[in-house]
Amino acid sequence: MFFVDPSGDDSGPGTAERPFATLERARDAAGPGDTVVLRGGVHRLDRTLRLTGADSGVTYRAHGYGTAEQEEVVISGGRPVTGWREGPGGTLLAGSPGPDVRRLRIGGRTAERASVPIEGGFTRTATGYRFDDPAVAEWGDGVEFVYRGVYPWSEARCPVARIRRDGGAAWVEMARPAFERAARLYRSVGDWDGQGVREHSGADSPTTAENSPAFLTEGTFALAGGVLHYLPMPGERPDGAVAPVLETLLHVQGARDVSFLGIGFADAAWSRPGSPGGFLHYHGNGHYDGGALVRVDVFEGAHVTVPGDQESMPGNVLVEESSRITLEGCRFTRLGAVAVEFRGAGEDNALRGCEIDDVSGGGAVVGGGAVRHRVEANRIRRVGREYRGSPAVLVDEGTRDTVVAQNLVAEAPHAGIVVYGGRGAQVLGNLVHDTMQVLADGGGIYLSGPQGGSYADGALVRGNAVLDTVTPYNFGLYTDYGASWVTVQGNVVRRADAPVALEVSPPLEHVAFIGNFWDADPGPAPGGVLLAENTALEPEAFDADPAAAAIVAAAGPPAGR
Repeated sequence: MFFVDPSGDDSGPGTAERPFATLERARDAAGPGDTVVLRGGVHRLDRTLRLTGADSGVTYRAHGYGTAEQEEVVISGGRPVTGWREGPGGTLLAGSPGPDVRRLRIGGRTAERASVPIEGGFTRTATGYRFDDPAVAEWGDGVEFVYRGVYPWSEARCPVARIRRDGGAAWVEMARPAFERAARLYRSVGDWDGQGVREHSGADSPTTAENSPAFLTEGTFALAGGVLHYLPMPGERPDGAVAPVLETLLHVQGARDVSFLGIGFADAAWSRPGSPGGFLHYHGNGHYDGGALVRVDVFEGAHVTVPGDQESMPGNVLVEESSRITLEGCRFTRLGAVAVEFRGAGEDNALRGCEIDDVSGGGAVVGGGAVRHRVEANRIRRVGREYRGSPAVLVDEGTRDTVVAQNLVAEAPHAGIVVYGGRGAQVLGNLVHDTMQVLADGGGIYLSGPQGGSYADGALVRGNAVLDTVTPYNFGLYTDYGASWVTVQGNVVRRADAPVALEVSPPLEHVAFIGNFWDADPGPAPGGVLLAENTALEPEAFDADPAAAAIVAAAGPPAGR
């Protein structure tokens, strides 16, 4: 057994009395069957902690894990922000510890980047926009435009290259290639708003501008010219301020039989959206980075443009081509991309009994090639804080026998649980509520594409409670885009804009809805869909119905998790 303490000494033996100071030193000392015990405190990383096949068979756990004496252990990729000085208008200024700080921890809370809405008074040009208000030129460099709803399920980000004033107007030149790619990607044709069939371009309409000192309000910050600008709350001092800098906290690659128990992972960054390529979100955690574009016909007279291939937002904690890796009782917070990603071929990995909250992107991703992974009894909330199309849980294409069970999923700007085409996925007993809070055309639980070759090896969605998916054009349980071989059985959908989606393109095939409870009749079943023994209840009747109430009571993490 080896011990690590932030105040330890790597020249010592790593005992309880003389612990190591760094996780790297403990990793190098440990072998199969060993346990590395982390003492309480912030274990600040200067670089990614990497584990390979040579580091297999080791358990890393918080001191006192599973007992009342468990110590709070945090592995952090943040850097303290110090040397604050007074600036104009009551602002505080400090040198940035990183080149692209997008999140800032102040006094126990995450400060938002300063922003203003863009509400008109501009026209699009070949290179950007012309604003009628010349004061826009005072925004300065480093601004980022946000495009909410470029497609109903998407939100894009493009940096501004420069802004200049010319006469009575301000000319905004957007960064390339992001702007040019956005103009090609976010193009659709259809009668989307009842105004007749016409071509739409999402790049025409930025909705928000972020990251200028000109936008500061109390409790917000901006990064300009390598200097952090912060306007404090009344009486607030930025003591203990932390900015995330490191992008990958932990990278496990090619390892086996490694466990992380009771450990916190915090303060990680992701700088890609601030690059000239921007962040051109399409669906899930995917974004467009150039290459072929494909036309997809949605219905007669309407089509959208989609990427031929997508890049994926990375995990700040990444498990790649590894097997029997367990993350249990851990906490993931203040992260700038996806909290946890299982990537590539691997078997029997597990994310169990963890908490994920305050994450810029998605919560947990099970990537293509994964076999028998489990995401169970976790509490996942407040994801998609910056990239609002990100789901809380994503099971990517090409997985086999993934189980997503007994999780709490809440407060998500888009979908809660997403399962793309694969084989044998099971979504069981989850409590999903208050999803789809910002974007549209998604669901509390969303599945698309073929899920197997028969009902026996297809997807099973059973025993889930999906509540409060109430924003417009959303569904509690959403089977979409040619979903096939899916059994949706014994779930409760309550307070949704619509309980389920039956008419989609391409159409559903071999999808069965059996024994569910919802508060609106979804209508007749189209070909390829079976509706059997489902019950539509009045809103006040759910609690009084024993079967429906039992499903809700059993959903989510078991007591004590």
